Amino acid sequence: MKDVDNYQPDSDGFLYDPRARAAMAGFAGDDGDLRAFEASAAVRTACHAVERLRAHGSEGRGVSAGALDLLIRLAGSDRGISIGELARAAGVSSRNVTGLVDTLERDGLARRVPDPGDRRSVLAEITPAGRDWVEAFRKPSQLAMKALFQGFAPEELAVLRDLCLRLAANQQRLAAHLRQMGSPS
Repeated sequence: MKDVDNYQPDSDGFLYDPRARAAMAGFAGDDGDLRAFEASAAVRTACHAVERLRAHGSEGRGVSAGALDLLIRLAGSDRGISIGELARAAGVSSRNVTGLVDTLERDGLARRVPDPGDRRSVLAEITPAGRDWVEAFRKPSQLAMKALFQGFAPEELAVLRDLCLRLAANQQRLAAHLRQMGSPS
């Protein structure tokens, strides 16, 4: 991407985006935490980069990035998974998951089955064709992730994972607090 060439090392040798720094400095103001705003912008940039890569790989095979997430979750389960459970795991609404399962079902990659524990409920499960699809997607995904994270030490990947999940946990706590206060999250 052309933006990669725009990243520069700061005085400590860490990459930063001069355009993001300039924009965030004005927004953060004198009493704001510029590093937090820059980090937020960098997380967003990285998230978009990963999503573009995933979308390129999955949509080229006829499955959206959201449907791919569900398909991988279904492939990792030896039984069906409820729509609600899939929604919670993916961090999206049940309505969104229902549409994705509809698409996967239409394409023959997943199906709805009765929930043996609750006659009123249904579960989504992967079909044999869905398992074949995931298996065919596995090797290209492994190669893409290897290329995307080239130059990262295993310890750096563990730290990156930890930092991202800590951000997500902080956001969840903040959203819960805002709900308690009656503010939209």
